[in-house]
Amino acid sequence: MPALRTLTVIAATVAGLGLPGMVRAQQAPPDNGKFSFQSGALIKKPKPGLPDVPAPPQAWPRLDAGAIICRSEDDLDRLAARHAGEPSGGPVDCQIVHNTTAIAIVTRHGPGKTEVRLTSGQGAQVGTTAWTSTFLPEKAPASATRASTRQGG
Repeated sequence: MPALRTLTVIAATVAGLGLPGMVRAQQAPPDNGKFSFQSGALIKKPKPGLPDVPAPPQAWPRLDAGAIICRSEDDLDRLAARHAGEPSGGPVDCQIVHNTTAIAIVTRHGPGKTEVRLTSGQGAQVGTTAWTSTFLPEKAPASATRASTRQGG
């Protein structure tokens, strides 16, 4: 008799454990037209932090911080003479560019003299023309395009 009682307890325990599994198996999956996987291994967890956003393309042509612009071609010549240690022949009206500034090339007088029109900047500077000795190639250098893609991720 004790063996029968033990067998009954085991059978009831097994039946009790199997019941929730049978109920789960009888539930219909959600009908949303997609496959539904119940495995936790297939769930992709989002990366912590902000999402990657590609950087906007850099302006070209442009003057980077540190470039010098002068009001006229004569001012640019006087600045070059002053840097060479020659008498400059008067005051020089030039300034240093402090932020990256988009420009449009108006005229080239060799690789060291370029007349530009400022297309971005601060306040009254936008739209003004100036002269620079900064070398400005026709196409953006590869280093400028690599920097913009590197920032994006």
